[in-house]
This record gives sequence, structure tokens and C-alpha cells, in this order.
Amino acid sequence: MSTHPRRTYRIGQIVPSSNVTMETEIPAILRAREGVAPERFTFHSSRMRMTHVTPEQLKAMDADSDRCADELSDARVDVLGYACLVAIVSMGLGYHRESELRLAGRTAANGAPAPVVTSAGALVHGLHTLGARKVALIAPYMAPLTRMVVDYLGHEGIEVLDHAALEIPDNLDVAAHDPARLPDIAAALEHADADAVVLSACVQMPSLGVVEDAEQRLGKPVVSAAICTAHQMLRALGLPAVAPGAGHLLSGAYADAPIGEA
Repeated sequence: MSTHPRRTYRIGQIVPSSNVTMETEIPAILRAREGVAPERFTFHSSRMRMTHVTPEQLKAMDADSDRCADELSDARVDVLGYACLVAIVSMGLGYHRESELRLAGRTAANGAPAPVVTSAGALVHGLHTLGARKVALIAPYMAPLTRMVVDYLGHEGIEVLDHAALEIPDNLDVAAHDPARLPDIAAALEHADADAVVLSACVQMPSLGVVEDAEQRLGKPVVSAAICTAHQMLRALGLPAVAPGAGHLLSGAYADAPIGEA
């Protein structure tokens, strides 16, 4: 699958200080890929302070992302993932492009240029890759922040037909949400006309283990922000975006899809 047999890639992640999910789901996806492809991965993180998902904390946290990019480029990572969707969304429509370019610029200025993938941009690109123009969506955020996600996707040409805002303000409580509940929540949404379902629009709310079950139940592609991030990271590395157990997007049907442009 690769011209670099058994090469090891360093995966960098910029994560909120209270996030515990992206450092489990992204490695789980890429470890599953190691079972079917020669490449190997190591995982490295830098943290931005955030405990409650409020506009104030999100804005302060985003300002910290430059420092994180500097730290991760010190480690000469091969790709950086900005692992907080709502922080990007709360900064304004289309902000993922500005963030990705700015943070990539920080790595270049530090002598270790690396592509940057934001989870917000990855969700947009993942849905476009699937050809999904209409979706149903689940988010753990309070209703106003969830509405920002809906509007953000709408600005990118993706209509959210229905959504559920679970209204969990504490970020550690988001991580503790039982993923087994998500397929039932998704099934209760108006999803018949949706091209895809976003089972978790938040990289802190775990969903990986139930994505394929949800696809079987709903009869259509199901993604999460984490799955989309893994897809875009692999494409940014020039690798086929394939991983078992992570749903239709990583099934191999979109292994060579173009990476989204910042």
C-alpha cells in the first residue's frame, strides 16, 4: 500500500487539556490500520487548557494552539491534528482554513514543516468526500454551540436536516458519555433523507466502537469527527486512508481521496 514499507510516522495532536478521547480513538484507528498495511505510527500530544466547553474558554484555548504547534514541531512530527472541533467552529465561519495555514506556518518557521489537519476541517472534508450534502448530527455541546456547528457546516454546503444537542457542559463528562447510547439517539433523528450521519461531531465524545453498528442499523454512512480526522491525517501523509472497523469513510472506498485544501 505504500512506497515506504514499515516507515514509522509521528502523529502530533493538539488537544484540550481535559480531552482524553482523541489520544485513544486516533491511535485505535491507526493501530487497526497497522494490521493491514506496513506503516507504523507513534503518537505525541501538546495540550491547551480547557475544562468547560464555553465560548470564553474556547477562545482562550485556541490562542494557545500556536504554542502547541511549536512544541510538536520540536518533536519533528509528520502531521499535526488540532483535536477540538468546537474551538474552531466558535471562532467564525471557515476558520479551519485560517487555523490550518497559521499553524502549518509555525511548524515551518520552527524548521520542521508539517501539514495541519483540524477536526472541524476534517469533518467538512470527510462529508464532502462521501458526497454527503445532507446529514443528521449528534453533538454533546450546549444548544447554542451545537447551532454554531450546524451553521458552520451549512456555510460549507452541508445541510443539517436534524440534530441532537446533548448539552453536557463539563468536558470530562463528555468523555464519559456511553457510546452505546448513540445509535439509539441517531435513529430517533430525522435521517431518512440524510446522505450520512455524524454520530459524534465532537472529538471528546467517544463513538468509534459503535460506528459500524450504527451504519448497519441506519443503512447509510456514519462518521465521527475523529474518523474524519484520521482520514485527513493519512491523506496529508500521502498514505491510503484505510482502517478496519472505522466505518465506510475508511473502508478503502476513499483511500486515495484528495486532501481538503486549507
